[in-house]
Amino acid sequence: MARLTRKQKEAVEKIEKDKVYSLQEASVLVKDITNAKFDASVDLAIRLGVDPKKANQMVRGVVSLPHGTGKDVKVLALVTPDKEAEAKEAGADYVGLQEYLDKIKSGWTDVDVIITMPSVMGKLGPLGRVLGPRGLMPNPKTGTVTMDIAKAVTEVKAGKIDFKVDKTGIVHASIGKASFSADKIEENANELLTTIMKLKPTASKGVYVKSIFMSSTMSPSIAVDTKIG
Repeated sequence: MARLTRKQKEAVEKIEKDKVYSLQEASVLVKDITNAKFDASVDLAIRLGVDPKKANQMVRGVVSLPHGTGKDVKVLALVTPDKEAEAKEAGADYVGLQEYLDKIKSGWTDVDVIITMPSVMGKLGPLGRVLGPRGLMPNPKTGTVTMDIAKAVTEVKAGKIDFKVDKTGIVHASIGKASFSADKIEENANELLTTIMKLKPTASKGVYVKSIFMSSTMSPSIAVDTKIG
């Protein structure tokens, strides 16, 4: 096991062993234990009582964080020429079609989100092996396959994120930056957790939210009370 640095030891010591913190307390504490030299991301890991292997227990959704993610999200709009101006005006970083399809085919994936139109989705099918593992494949359920390109780009730039339970039953999501005020971290976290609660599958029995942990990049994790609201 790697030895902890002095700062890492100090961070661990600030977290009371076996204590479960309220969302408000955790949002204050995560700032206090973050000592990275850059603006660290603040993340939540939510363990759900679902079996992701069963289609009727899959938890996936989108949420617009009230204070954004703090990250400059790079958006690629794969659109036909008649939609290019709309995408550019909305703030898409890359706009086009065939040239970017060719770049992706060659392995280029230097974007965070891809937004496209229903008529273009057929062209993306062959690129699933490149886009799928990186979570970049557009999906109508997350609003990234749409005719309203401007709205989709604007929402993503403003802090709309999509999340999905992984094969171990955990939802991982970034909810802001350590430079955010504790109030903003708490409000973003609460928005995500409230949305996840609303998505509880009817097939899920027993405890739905088993555990919640908040952490920042390279910080220890803080156990958060699973009672939301």
